[in-house]
Amino acid sequence: MPLRNWIAVVGATLGAFMAILNAHVVNASLADIRGAIGAGVDEGAWITTAYLVAEIVAIPLTGWLAAAFSARGYLLGSATLFLAFSAACAFTTNLDQMIVLRSLQGLAGGALMPMTLVLIVRLLPGEKVTVGMALFSVAVTLAPSIGPTVGGFLTISVGWQAVFLLNLVPGVVMLCSLWFSLEREPLQLGLLRRGDWAGIATVMLGLGTLQTVLEEGEKNDWLDSPFISRLSAIAAVSLALFVWIELRASQPLVNLRLLGRRNLLGAALATFLMGAASYGMVFILPLYLSEVQGYNAAQIGAVMAWTGLAELLMIPLLPPLMRRVDGRWLIAFGLCLFATGNFMNITISTDVGADQLLLPNVVRAIGQALAWTPLTALAVAGIEPKNTGSASALINVFCSLGGAVGIAVFQTFLVRREHFHSSIIGQSVSPFDDATRRHLDQLVHYFLAHGVTDPATAWHKAVVAIADRVRLQAQTMAFGDVFFLLGGVLAVTILAILLLKKPRTPLISDLH
Repeated sequence: MPLRNWIAVVGATLGAFMAILNAHVVNASLADIRGAIGAGVDEGAWITTAYLVAEIVAIPLTGWLAAAFSARGYLLGSATLFLAFSAACAFTTNLDQMIVLRSLQGLAGGALMPMTLVLIVRLLPGEKVTVGMALFSVAVTLAPSIGPTVGGFLTISVGWQAVFLLNLVPGVVMLCSLWFSLEREPLQLGLLRRGDWAGIATVMLGLGTLQTVLEEGEKNDWLDSPFISRLSAIAAVSLALFVWIELRASQPLVNLRLLGRRNLLGAALATFLMGAASYGMVFILPLYLSEVQGYNAAQIGAVMAWTGLAELLMIPLLPPLMRRVDGRWLIAFGLCLFATGNFMNITISTDVGADQLLLPNVVRAIGQALAWTPLTALAVAGIEPKNTGSASALINVFCSLGGAVGIAVFQTFLVRREHFHSSIIGQSVSPFDDATRRHLDQLVHYFLAHGVTDPATAWHKAVVAIADRVRLQAQTMAFGDVFFLLGGVLAVTILAILLLKKPRTPLISDLH
């Protein structure tokens, strides 16, 4: 196999990693960015939302645009624009500029993920596809894990502009790799005139509004907000129209009929649920470490790093495993490990820190690696070359939507469970309860003995201290409930694996 094929796959995977990283890297820097461009908290949230909305809108367009401009032209153009808009974000002076540039950056970055999967299937021989799939799986799962940590470190050390300029060095490596390795192909610009424009309009409107609902729903009280209600209705109607149009079109934007194939349908459903669990875990664990343990970005990064390290160590083991073991069993076993890693945290307490989280993190990471790679391989096994773009787009859309739905659901669930536990604990903590009064008296004496001279102030500080303790305990118990729900979602995902047909042995023989 030509070395240039490997260079193309590694370069494209680096691009996919950067695209996913940029969806999360600004999260730890939002306060500094908002201050620099004069934006409020609610307005500043659109710095992240704009990128995610544009990214998921771009994914279904990939197959059509890659056919029109050629894989080489589309990838190089998208990568160049991604870098240009990334650099431009560092020099914005107001919120409007930032939202526009982040949207354009997301549109360019949305092409990098599905095109990576297409190149892996097209350029690598069957026995090497699993290595490429493993690299892609690590990019998908590692980037969200380290994104906020990298962003926080750069913001503290250099400044928020570095979060966007970070892309330039690996971006140049990516561009050089793709320029050297991808062969020139003839353009088919006539496809632009014959494009499925009705499908394009409905999928962009539907996915864009749905992503906005998922990103903004919790802080706007979901359907109690007229804004969220209207967007939800638009999303439902638009996506229903998109499905109707695609099933009737002679040259559809995305070949939805591929979902009639048992393996792709089962893999798409499993990818949606795994995306929800993977992105949900990446959202919940750093939040726990920050809110309950008070960890800073560097400490959170050290905890999350074990996930990436374990997945990297699994890469050499996956090809021989997939040659010898039914891919469905590998996925099911990986899901069991992933679920077990979450169930290990359901009794989490304020005493659980980095040391206690090491084993669950490693178990989760091994499970993710064992499940993602064969799942992706089974999804595209037997797909004709002309349909690889549609298959890749479907898998990436289901993964991204799953992640968005997962974060929204787990965030809402966390808030509701915290209120529930706070209410239950609050029933036992009352000024009329003897134990509570004794504890209040002890705290009052403590504050009076440590610099507080006014008894009323000491009493107020004692009440606040107990309220904070109740809140912390309720919040910690809510995190345990979320980890239980995460494990439950992964257990349900195993049912989707039952839809998958047994591949020929070995699985890699089905990949071309």
